[in-house]
Amino acid sequence: QVQLVESGGGLVQAGGSLRLSCAVSGRTFSYYNMAWFRQAPGKEREFVAALSRSGGTTYYADSVNGRVTISREDAKNTVYLQMNSLKPEDTAVYYCAATPAMGWSSYFKESEWPYWGQGTQVTVSS
Repeated sequence: QVQLVESGGGLVQAGGSLRLSCAVSGRTFSYYNMAWFRQAPGKEREFVAALSRSGGTTYYADSVNGRVTISREDAKNTVYLQMNSLKPEDTAVYYCAATPAMGWSSYFKESEWPYWGQGTQVTVSS
C-alpha cells in the first residue's frame, strides 16, 4: 500500500506563492503517476494538475494553467506543486493522488486515482 502525505499549505496574500509537497512511501515512487486535486468549501473536488511517472507528460486545469507547475523528485519520493500569482479563488484543501496506471484519457477524474493523501489547506486572502 502506498501512503501520501501533503505539506506546505498555509495562508498567503493574493499574488503570492506557495509550494506544496507530497511525500510518497510504501512503494517504489517511480512507478506512480501523480496528481493534485483541490476542494473548496461547498464545492466538489476538482482536478488541478497531473504528471506522468516519467515526468514527460503534464496536464493542468484551465483555471491554474500558467500559474502552477507540477514536478517530481524521484530521489526524494516527492511530488511538488509550485503555485504562483495566487488568487482568493485558489483557496481550498489540496490533495495529492497517485496511480500506477493511467490511460490519460480521464486523468481529470477522481476515480482514476486510487491513492490519496489527507490534504493540506491553502488560504489566499484578498
